[in-house]
Amino acid sequence: MKVGIVGWRGMVGSVLMQRMSAEKDFELFESVFFSTSNAGGDAPTVARGERTLKEANDLEALAGCDAIVTAQGGDYSNDVFPKLRAAGWRGYWIDAASALRMKDDAVIILDPVNLPLIQDALARGVKNYIGSNCTVGLMLMALDGLLKADVIEWISAMTYQAASGAGAPQMRELIEQMGQLYSSARDLLSDPKSPILEIDHAVSMSLLSDQLPVRSLGAPLAGSLIPWIHDDLGNGVSREEWKASAEANKILGRPALGEAGSLIVEGLCVRIGAMRCHSQALTIKLRADLPLPEIERMLADANEWVTVVANNREDSIRELSPAKVNGTMSIPIGRLRKLALGPEYISAFTVGDQLLWGAAEPLRRMLRLLLNKL
Repeated sequence: MKVGIVGWRGMVGSVLMQRMSAEKDFELFESVFFSTSNAGGDAPTVARGERTLKEANDLEALAGCDAIVTAQGGDYSNDVFPKLRAAGWRGYWIDAASALRMKDDAVIILDPVNLPLIQDALARGVKNYIGSNCTVGLMLMALDGLLKADVIEWISAMTYQAASGAGAPQMRELIEQMGQLYSSARDLLSDPKSPILEIDHAVSMSLLSDQLPVRSLGAPLAGSLIPWIHDDLGNGVSREEWKASAEANKILGRPALGEAGSLIVEGLCVRIGAMRCHSQALTIKLRADLPLPEIERMLADANEWVTVVANNREDSIRELSPAKVNGTMSIPIGRLRKLALGPEYISAFTVGDQLLWGAAEPLRRMLRLLLNKL
């Protein structure tokens, strides 16, 4: 099997390469690396890999692959994918971008949650497999046990999304903003007797200054937050918020939102000053009054990556932070308790690495599933 890999130098692509190397995936197939800017240059050194980079827009070279794994982005997918299909290519397209997610001939991949749906699609000859929105995927992984038991009536998800979800330039700009805020108060901070209100004023003025870099983020994020993510759909809902119900129901193989049998997922999406890992505060309406220990058991037993964190101050602070989860496959879920709204209402807080389970990992696992089928 020959696998083409596009977008391997970007943020998601770099994490994908790390995971594929760690899991020795490259030993299982011939790989061809494509580039939009350095065709003819040296390709990454991997087992069974061609040594020279090919042009990422070369349809003939792409068509020579049995499968293409891309983390190049939605513009690339929208441009190249239809041309490849129109030229008669019948290979497998595995994509991290959102461009094709909701297409009727595409499956959103999150195999710990929807493996039977993926296997059925492979058996039916479906060729397009797309990674989920990072926040939606992480939420479904965390709630996997309750979803499999079909005990959830609706979910309200308030997300705290890291700069990594916006892209590498935004991560860089967040650090630049942090540095400028520090510089604005550095002299005051060096004096233990300086009034805190003077420090606050200096930082506040820096946040509002024309000198604060906002070219990528569009607004101050260090020392602040951005209460809107993605496009405005015109009805008070952002596209990031719309994705929650739309993608969750497709991943779970359920009808679209509003149809009988669909899962209601609502909430607000907020960008915060974390570098990496998305967090989510969940309010969940269950179909019945289930004992909390039973809920915890369902969650803990669902898949090997979910960990239930005891709902106390020490464990919550230690285990439920982006700093702790960064770079790991772990998806902890905690702050579990019954709410005053009624015995069938529970709260939860979960966090996961946006670049691993939220992006790269489902792609490499889909490639493994495809290899096993073929």
